[in-house]
Amino acid sequence: MKHDIQTRDDIKLFIHQFYGALLNDERLKHFFEDIIKADELEHHLDIIVDFWEDILLKTSKYGNNAMKPHLALHKNKPFLLKHFDIWLEHFNRTLDTNFEGEHVVIAKTRALSIATVMKIKMQSS
Repeated sequence: MKHDIQTRDDIKLFIHQFYGALLNDERLKHFFEDIIKADELEHHLDIIVDFWEDILLKTSKYGNNAMKPHLALHKNKPFLLKHFDIWLEHFNRTLDTNFEGEHVVIAKTRALSIATVMKIKMQSS
């Protein structure tokens, strides 16, 4: 039986499975090549877990600007509108595979909001 996201370990499980899907997707994996080459994937995932832990569990661990590195990446490896849809598909599928509940709904809503804002900002940059 599935449960709601309740702990950092739940978020860590989700993020690791989600990034596994992203890295195995030929349409998206090129965005992560530099992180992998620099052997920074685990560090990156810890930052992403902090980000989602702040959103879902109301902690204060993430202190960065999430938009800034994505805008920088976009200059060298442009994000297309389809990339956001693919990202959201993997995000939602990974959540639905592992969890159900209020935090899942919050995560999906926030991810859609983030993707929408990024689309707008990247189209104007």
